[in-house]
Amino acid sequence: MKKTLAALLVGSLASCASLNFERTTQTSGTFEATAVAVTVFKIDLPKSALQITRENLADANLANMQVEEVSVVPDLGWWNWVLDILSVRRARIAGRWGFDGGDRP
Repeated sequence: MKKTLAALLVGSLASCASLNFERTTQTSGTFEATAVAVTVFKIDLPKSALQITRENLADANLANMQVEEVSVVPDLGWWNWVLDILSVRRARIAGRWGFDGGDRP
């Protein structure tokens, strides 16, 4: 019983992330990155969801990345301190990358 509980606890503290790139031309496209992290007593495990998402995009090393959307859910505004006790947060970053030929003056 204790081993099962410990395994469930460790599994619930893990994060997951994904990257999605779609090419619109040979040198440009769109991207979307998401990550999930667990918060326990204001400690994000293993890191904050937004930080995991940004690190994954940086590792992709794409040229001319332009972020158009950033969101972290749930977001309760002033009541976010409640989520710092125990919660699961999901971050999403979306935008464009590369040069499509229309960026020239």
